Amino acid sequence: MPTKIIDGYEVEFTGELLEGTTLWGAYVSIFAPSANPMHMINVYPKRRVSADLTLSDQHMAETEAERAAEEVLKARRP
Repeated sequence: MPTKIIDGYEVEFTGELLEGTTLWGAYVSIFAPSANPMHMINVYPKRRVSADLTLSDQHMAETEAERAAEEVLKARRP
């Protein structure tokens, strides 16, 4: 699962094969730092970017998940 640090948040983005199909879904989860340096707070539990969005391969799904994560973080900024 690819991970990226964006604005201090740890973002996990992945493409997963959708059950019963040959299509892929894009998934995102986001973690924020906590007072304990050994743990992160899950501020955006893993969820599919869009129920209507299906992609033809894993790379495309991961790219879409990364784009969606940036949108989620943009909404979290003051």
